[in-house]
Amino acid sequence: MKKLIGLLIGVALMASMAGCTEQPQPADRFSSYIDLWNKQDFDGMYNYLSSETRDEISKKEFTERYKKIYGDLQINDLKISFKKPKEDKQAEKEQATYSFTAKMDSIAGPIEFGHDAFLVKETRNDKENWYIDWNTSYIFPQMEKTDKISLATQTPARGEIYDRNGQQLATTGLVLEVGLVPKDMEGKEKEMISQVAKLLNMPEESIEKAVGAEWVKPEYFVPLKKVSENDKALIDKLIELEPVQTKRVESRIYPYGEAAAHLVGYIGKVTAEDLEKREGKGYSSNDFIGKSGLEEQFEEQLRGQPGVQIVIVDEAGNKEVLAEKRVVNGQHVKLTIDAELQVKIAAKMKKEAGAAIAIHPKTGETLALVSSPSFDPNQIVFGMSGPEWKKLSEDPKQPLNARFNDRYAPGSVIKPIVAGAALTAGELDPKAKMNVKGLKWQKDPSWGGYFVTRVSEASNVDLEKALVYSDNIYFAQTSLKLGKDKFSEVLKKFAFGEEISYPFPLETSQTGSLDTDILLADAGYGQGQLEMNIVHLASSYTPFLNKGNLIKPILLLDDEKGQVLKQEAISAEAASTVGPILRKVVSDPGGTARIAEIKGYPLSGKTGTAEIKESQGETGKENGWFVAYNAEAGDMLVAMVVEGVQKRGGSSIPVKMVKSIFEDMK
Repeated sequence: MKKLIGLLIGVALMASMAGCTEQPQPADRFSSYIDLWNKQDFDGMYNYLSSETRDEISKKEFTERYKKIYGDLQINDLKISFKKPKEDKQAEKEQATYSFTAKMDSIAGPIEFGHDAFLVKETRNDKENWYIDWNTSYIFPQMEKTDKISLATQTPARGEIYDRNGQQLATTGLVLEVGLVPKDMEGKEKEMISQVAKLLNMPEESIEKAVGAEWVKPEYFVPLKKVSENDKALIDKLIELEPVQTKRVESRIYPYGEAAAHLVGYIGKVTAEDLEKREGKGYSSNDFIGKSGLEEQFEEQLRGQPGVQIVIVDEAGNKEVLAEKRVVNGQHVKLTIDAELQVKIAAKMKKEAGAAIAIHPKTGETLALVSSPSFDPNQIVFGMSGPEWKKLSEDPKQPLNARFNDRYAPGSVIKPIVAGAALTAGELDPKAKMNVKGLKWQKDPSWGGYFVTRVSEASNVDLEKALVYSDNIYFAQTSLKLGKDKFSEVLKKFAFGEEISYPFPLETSQTGSLDTDILLADAGYGQGQLEMNIVHLASSYTPFLNKGNLIKPILLLDDEKGQVLKQEAISAEAASTVGPILRKVVSDPGGTARIAEIKGYPLSGKTGTAEIKESQGETGKENGWFVAYNAEAGDMLVAMVVEGVQKRGGSSIPVKMVKSIFEDMK
């Protein structure tokens, strides 16, 4: 009997404990809902909605609406906050109300609001729990069920690019947009399209496609291409055709065209790749973006910040601004470039492939930066046909390539740098004579069939003769005397292997491999694997005018002038030794740059020819170099490389062009 009573008591206690199972708390449920919300787990959030809410909106509609709104408005840094009560007296009721705050960042700036959430007690599958009585005001308090959200954007005025004298290199102005009105072509479509295609240099198929687009109606103006208002001859021919109409529209304009194309660059329509790369920066598929040159490098500064409004629109069309970011127009970019000098150099190089730079060797200011051959960026912005773009981009002369960014073997223009470095290192006696007979030399028989060659025989060659006559053997021996480690070390003082801070992503100059004596010897006269970009090369001559200090090249007018990139790249004594010899390279009747001599004008310089070939003995491509400056005035230094000068005069081609630049400046 006692055992039976004990058993009954145990059963009763278990039943009692089961009956005391803790009921779900509304605050806990809402807290879990908020956790999902902060993670933007909208699928999970839907499971917390009340039955009445779920009858009004499906899971697909709920998740898609939230995702679209948050995606379109670029919502991030979402933080929904709820202060959970210590004692929740609402747990015993059928409904509960809690206040929460929402903070988030959006395309139009921060959004913040407070709101009340309502929970109801429901029984599902024999279990009682709390569910959120959701409505659209949970997204934004001002939002009703039938309201819509829209974005209103204001495009900022793009900043302009100026030269040192305030001349516009890139600006926004009015151009003529040429188009056709289909109804005015009735009965003569083929003839009209053919004539317009020839005048606009467009394929007839492109015009037919434009006119036949789904949106086009007979009376509509169908835009085809933009043209400059200055192209009066073309415009006169176009407007003679009855179906042709024109209207003024805004466009990016490049007043100096081909002369500054690689420097300034151009803008183009945003691509899917651009949008992915600049996600979260407010770009849309209708925007334009810098595609090359300074337009690309200073895109953020030039573009400014678009104005954006997030607007809630009700069924009656009434609008309420939810968030707003005011438009900020782009900033101007002012360069150290002299546009007129840029034009002169570009005109002289027009028939050649190569690059040129003019700098002020004491301030480091870039006065001109040219790549040739070039292209007209206006044609790209105004609208190029597919065949036109294909022809330009596949041109074997590569007119789209900005050659001043590229590395080249410098050839003999490296010799003054090697000389200055070797003198500073104490590994070169400028008066010591080298006696090598013949036109070729090798260190020893281990070189096999490889020889260092010179242009003409010479004897008793000291530093002056070696530079004036550009003796490869002398500088091959100089680099071997320095040795691999010291050669690398002295060239590091000239910033070899370093990225020079400059608005363009210049290819870093390099010594390359010096692992064999042959490579080391070749590097001494600018061959082997040694390569330089032309901006670095020009700045590498500045120590000869600045007591050995290498001046940093700059391109922005507001940048500090006369910055020292490398203090004592060479010693002041080495600079004063090499500098005067570079004057003799031009003035001496036997100097390699003698044709650059200008009567009454103290031009100093160094020529160079770099041969690019697979092996010794074969004929390779040659690039001609000339670096020159006025040693007395010290106000301009020009470096130029011209590709493919073999059998055409070698370095004399850039020498003549650079000479004429200085003659123009006299």
